[in-house]
Amino acid sequence: MALLRRRRILSANSIPRLEERYMHAIQQLIESRISTNQFDSARPVSPAQIHELVRLATLAPSAYNFQNWKFIAVTSQAAKEALKDAAYGQQKVVDAAVTFIVCGKLDAHRQLEETLQPARDKGILSQAVIDSWVGMAKGSHTDNPGLQRDEAFRSASLAAMTLMLAAEGMGLATGPMSGFDPAAVSAKFGLARDEIPIILIATGYKAPGNWPQKPRKPVSDVLAIV
Repeated sequence: MALLRRRRILSANSIPRLEERYMHAIQQLIESRISTNQFDSARPVSPAQIHELVRLATLAPSAYNFQNWKFIAVTSQAAKEALKDAAYGQQKVVDAAVTFIVCGKLDAHRQLEETLQPARDKGILSQAVIDSWVGMAKGSHTDNPGLQRDEAFRSASLAAMTLMLAAEGMGLATGPMSGFDPAAVSAKFGLARDEIPIILIATGYKAPGNWPQKPRKPVSDVLAIV
């Protein structure tokens, strides 16, 4: 009995230490991440790594579980050159092993019931909840292009940050890019009218010459507790 109690105490005491270790690892990822500009063009990223990065990115949250995002992994030399042209000649698009075009979708409310079916099949959501969500989403998003666009930007941005942290955890570096011509990207990569390119994420292995993480404003300048 004494041995059993000791095991229980050790097990209970190990939980805070385990949580602390996980928190420390996540903190390290966030604190070590930089926006990379110089990539090692000789080191590829495998299709399996690309698949896993996108899988993890799709675990990001979205309103109503819309999952209103799309990812294009630009890896071929021809596609890189096309994207570089649409990104105002930024060389990291070519040097990075892969550059993700993260898109937001405008018409997610139209496919919401279908999107939520796996959650019903697993017993997570009832049909009544799905019907309620679909009704609310259609009521707020139909004929509301501003809200559709806002939602597309929110979801794609959350997915993009999740992808960048996942890449950091895999030993990769990322360089998020807003400097591109959305119309040119849409035309060159065949995006549908309801798909908006939100951000580019150059991804690969660092080369020498990158800046360290730049200082941030003090928390006191950006935090209000009410």
